[in-house]
Amino acid sequence: MKSIEYDVQNEIVIERSKFITKLFKIQTEEEAKNILNDLNKQYNDATHICYSYIIGNIKRFNDDGEPGGTAGMPILNVLENNNLNYILAVVIRYFGGIKLGAGGLVRAYSNSISECLKTVEVKDLVEGYKIEISFNYHNIDQINYVLKEITIANKNFDNIITYELLISNDQLSNITEKLNNLIIELKIKEQLLITL
Repeated sequence: MKSIEYDVQNEIVIERSKFITKLFKIQTEEEAKNILNDLNKQYNDATHICYSYIIGNIKRFNDDGEPGGTAGMPILNVLENNNLNYILAVVIRYFGGIKLGAGGLVRAYSNSISECLKTVEVKDLVEGYKIEISFNYHNIDQINYVLKEITIANKNFDNIITYELLISNDQLSNITEKLNNLIIELKIKEQLLITL
């Protein structure tokens, strides 16, 4: 199972229609729905906003007014053929005045996703954790050295420093052992699938 490393966007024009493709790395259906709500507001003048997402065994797609099976399902097929998961793919279409026909639409939506996938790194998904650590400022250099191979998802600098880390199951005991004397607090926030 694989997913994209980070969110990405691409744009292609086919027969004067503009296809804006956005790929999002997601964890939950709620996250997918929130992104889709935001995109519907942001692109409220678009002709169609078609999408597909895969989260674990959950698969959803929508043609948004395009003829049935010409948008959402082709997007889903590209995701499945690339063994992708925990991903939301959205194609925003601005109609250019030339009808593409059913076959043309299937190709257009499939190509939009395929072209966008060429612009992003795809990595294996592994089981892991989102962990929060807190530490004093005088430990920052040591902490950063220990975490040089670890994904730091978020940093907060206040009275103490707080990092949110994405750590695989394999890395967990080794990293916590190394951090043990340097940190004030370690909290496992949630278990999830991460890219390495």
